[in-house]
Amino acid sequence: MRLLSVIQLMRPWQWSKNLMVYFPPLLSGAILHYGFGLRMFLPFAAFCVVSSATYVFNDLIDLPRDVRHPEKCSRPLPAGAVSKPVAMLMAAVLMTVGLTIGGLISPKFFYLLLVYLLVSISYTLLLKNLPIIDIFCVSLGFVLRLYGGGEAFAVFISDWLFLTVFLLSIFLSVGKRYSERRALGETAGEHRPTLDEYPDGFLESALYLSGAAVLVTYAIYAISWPFLVYSVPLCMFGLLRYLLRIKSGQSGDPSSALIKDVPLLATGILWLLIVGWSVYR
Repeated sequence: MRLLSVIQLMRPWQWSKNLMVYFPPLLSGAILHYGFGLRMFLPFAAFCVVSSATYVFNDLIDLPRDVRHPEKCSRPLPAGAVSKPVAMLMAAVLMTVGLTIGGLISPKFFYLLLVYLLVSISYTLLLKNLPIIDIFCVSLGFVLRLYGGGEAFAVFISDWLFLTVFLLSIFLSVGKRYSERRALGETAGEHRPTLDEYPDGFLESALYLSGAAVLVTYAIYAISWPFLVYSVPLCMFGLLRYLLRIKSGQSGDPSSALIKDVPLLATGILWLLIVGWSVYR
């Protein structure tokens, strides 16, 4: 067993999703009040550790299926680089450490983190096999990160920000499933059962519906801030670029797309600059 394989099992490249905890203080103008000390880092660390625990648990449950998957077969567990007993120990330790960190922040943050953990475990064991519910579970994970950030930094979450994050996560989850179904073809249901449950055209229609809803809710949220409304075209570009990516047969994984797709990465950086000018000038 190599240390690199253990790190890969934790999927650190997926930790970018946990940056959602910084959205409330960033968009409220409060992020500078906390600096970049330990208090700033703890909420992100808590979700990273707990989410890694859920990834390890998921790989343990999906091991028989992942062995036959064209891409997932190279993961540490299916490839035999990490044994099942070590993986089970890792999951238990990571869950304990993550919840302990959450408890250091506040009781409410701890409960939000615990709900995230329970939803993730339920998703792995059952809910990911239920069409539409599986997509909503993934979206709930992003919403819990958002409210976790609001609790950790004492920032109120507006209704329009909640709707934007919820709908954006629906859009990205549908996009990931659309790309998986397209890549796996007739064997898609063997690796993710819900992919056989969605009729032809459903995921594509859900993409367009959720994408349009994201644009509307974000525009309404952005218009309340001076200059932030100018980030709406960037939002539109990002949505269309992601659509182009998955319709061209590329991966729909949000973390991978943000890191590997230069136009999407540039869009994210420009969005941060506009937010900085609008909120912190």
